[in-house]
Amino acid sequence: MDERTRTHIAAQLPYLRRHARALTGSQGVGDELVKRALQRVLDEAGPASGPPTRVDLFRSLHNVLDPAAVPPGPPAASAAATSSDALVQRRLEERVAMLPPRWRAALLLVHAEGMTRSEAAAVLGIAAAALSGLLDEAWTALRDEAPARVLIIEDEAVIALDIAGIVAEMGHAVVGVAARSDEAVRLARAGNPSLILADVQLEDGNTGIQTVRRILETADLPVVFVTAFPERLLTGERLEPTFVVAKPFEPEALQVAVSQALFCAASG
Repeated sequence: MDERTRTHIAAQLPYLRRHARALTGSQGVGDELVKRALQRVLDEAGPASGPPTRVDLFRSLHNVLDPAAVPPGPPAASAAATSSDALVQRRLEERVAMLPPRWRAALLLVHAEGMTRSEAAAVLGIAAAALSGLLDEAWTALRDEAPARVLIIEDEAVIALDIAGIVAEMGHAVVGVAARSDEAVRLARAGNPSLILADVQLEDGNTGIQTVRRILETADLPVVFVTAFPERLLTGERLEPTFVVAKPFEPEALQVAVSQALFCAASG
């Protein structure tokens, strides 16, 4: 791999990882899929080919997500079945079998990754008209989702009100809005939320990540982080949040993240 290709892939890697995590609901599974996708790109690259485009990279990821593209793992009764590679393979196959339908992928590509409709269609290997149909079905399905109880952790009042309005329009109930860490923990215990939307930096100097960790010590629920500095969370150096929405955000981007977080929590 030449330096230009390496630099290009490195620039797209955080977004490939974010997309894979959002689809699967798991950092570990998502990262394994990204590794498979990148290896596939490198294996298929010719000596005279230039760096893969963003569409090429995301298309390779979705090809790996296709169950038909996942090679079968070793038989359960074989000695190899206890190896680390076999366990990862089995987990991948189980997760791929549960992948959300294509309309969720279409929503994420367009509204979370900011692709044009033609780019998203190319990633999924479908016509632009078919992509429009997927998006229409997706928004219809979003309106039919069961209501969730949402806790908002945000220290900017205007943004908190904006988030609350978007959540309410989706049919979900806001059980509390907190600007400080202790307040958020108290509301989480009292309101029994099924989803948390959290800013990364709070007015009392604590981080939303620290606050969420405190809440998750006694509860198991999905979290969407809303931040002006998403690059600080997409480092690959530690466990990263599965769902990250960048400020300023479009309502559709937040709606997609909320929907996918709830979907992965229900199917995981």
